[in-house]
Amino acid sequence: MDRKLIGICVLSVSAVGLMVANLAAPPARAEATANSRDYQAVTAEIQTGGEGLYVVDNRTGLIAIMTYDTNTRTVIPRAARPVTDAFR
Repeated sequence: MDRKLIGICVLSVSAVGLMVANLAAPPARAEATANSRDYQAVTAEIQTGGEGLYVVDNRTGLIAIMTYDTNTRTVIPRAARPVTDAFR
């Protein structure tokens, strides 16, 4: 065997292995949290579909929901309300 054939075989086996690993992997989900003393941020699914960023201001007690619009490539604030409204 010459070196070209060995290189092609190694690359082919690597490609098949990566393809199998990609098909077997679970789908990616954007569920992450970050918090500090003043703010907390959480990503989660929204009712209309897609993902939303929920930002809680711990000092004022407000929560804001923002989504990303792929058409305009901008972040759109959807709502801002007191956190206590969620528990009524």
